[in-house]
Amino acid sequence: MLLPVLLAGCQMTHSTESPDELPVVLSTDTPDDTAVAAAGDETLPPEPESSEVDILADGDAEAVAPFDNLWDQISNDFALSYDNQQPRIQTQLAWFKKHPKYLERVSKRAEPFLYIIVDELEQAGVPTELTLLPIVESAFDPFAYSHGRAAGMWQFISGTGKRFGLEQDYWYDGRRDVLASTKAAVAYLKYLNQMFDGDWLHALAAYNSGEGRVMRAIASNKKKGKPTDFWSLDLPRETRAYVPRLLALAEILKSEEGKAHFKAVANEQRLAQVTVDKQLDLSVAAELAGISVSKLHALNPGFNRWATSPDSTQVLLLPMDKAEGFNTKLAALPAKDRLRWARHKVKSGDSLLKLAHLYETDVPSLRKANSISGNIIRVGQELMIPLSSQALADGRPSQAVANRRATISHQVRSGESLWTIARKYQVSTKDLARWNNMSPKDTLSLNRKLTVWLSSDANTRASGGVSRNVSYKVRRGDSLALIASKFKVTVNDLLKWNQLDADNYLQPGQVLKLMVDVTRS
Repeated sequence: MLLPVLLAGCQMTHSTESPDELPVVLSTDTPDDTAVAAAGDETLPPEPESSEVDILADGDAEAVAPFDNLWDQISNDFALSYDNQQPRIQTQLAWFKKHPKYLERVSKRAEPFLYIIVDELEQAGVPTELTLLPIVESAFDPFAYSHGRAAGMWQFISGTGKRFGLEQDYWYDGRRDVLASTKAAVAYLKYLNQMFDGDWLHALAAYNSGEGRVMRAIASNKKKGKPTDFWSLDLPRETRAYVPRLLALAEILKSEEGKAHFKAVANEQRLAQVTVDKQLDLSVAAELAGISVSKLHALNPGFNRWATSPDSTQVLLLPMDKAEGFNTKLAALPAKDRLRWARHKVKSGDSLLKLAHLYETDVPSLRKANSISGNIIRVGQELMIPLSSQALADGRPSQAVANRRATISHQVRSGESLWTIARKYQVSTKDLARWNNMSPKDTLSLNRKLTVWLSSDANTRASGGVSRNVSYKVRRGDSLALIASKFKVTVNDLLKWNQLDADNYLQPGQVLKLMVDVTRS
């Protein structure tokens, strides 16, 4: 039986809260069948597909003596003060009792990065219970992505990430970089703890729902003469479960029975940091390190594309025994071999933006590689294109191969025009007319069938992105086009994933399923 002593009270303790008050959905949506949980159920962050890369590849760690096991060190340094009989904590403990395999899976996923996270927390002097926060936030999935567009293991939204120094651009998203996001999370949590006068439960609640919301809840209770501790605050349903879930995990880890469900992790440094100061093809980096590209990407999930950023120094995490050899080989690598290059002869209709999309790069990189100050290129001009060594197929970039397109047939209805139909499907009026042998100025006859070409979601899979399932609740004013634009998917994708008709209106509160490429969002 899981946690027989620790959880004995769960069967005897009855929450005074109604089931409707029990939080069930976290900031990261659970995929597929548990996207929206029923009252009384419990939903944790989504877990990635089972085909994960073994990024340490040294066999399973065996059970080790106290403090040789990193989980023992973590639990030994716990510092938060709370009543472990609080009903909401007991509710969370009961959930873990029903799902004993969850801790085993999540702790195994944490293994490669756990030493780095603990080291950052201990250097900052914060409670080691915070090591467990990525379980609550993301199930220790660096590629986790939420309906609110929070990304990474620590689930930063874009604005907060930038506020705490996380770069986000075409090439790289620091919210998914394990080392950078951990440093940012520690800084943010310390900031919140100071804001709330050293109250860690208030700080944790604010990390989930925002400092303004918690401050207003405290002010409201003060005005009413009520207590202002976390348990007394009127907070969102999600936040009311968020803090107890973390504390329940701490309670489990305090017991030997519970700790047995956390995969033992040797208390030793497993990953080294190496600095890359000029743009480097990640497949070249993998060759220099003597590891696969998939393993490199699993250790360094912050990269959106096939190379490091051209304009900033970046840090790679590598297995300890690979770092010295990598640095030696990188120092000896000729500049011309850091990237693979292709020549492109400019044709009529080409533009820097079109070429950037075709070759999976960005316009600034094309300008820099070819000493171009503006956007003008000439027919016949030869351009040097930085090109991933992984992106060639029959001498052409994989994106060109990936851009296969699917067609649908649209029957013209009363009041429709080429412009309204083109807008509905996010294509140009000119293209829509050309596909149907028409002029853009032609009028449409009722019931005429038009062919519409749409990008397939196969494009995302073919271009090497990382996808996660996201559930999105429709808000007032939303449209298919607006939601598709927000998550960088197509309207056709939304129609197909949710079995919708393009002519049906969305209803506020309606829940849509999306498959989002997190490296493009």
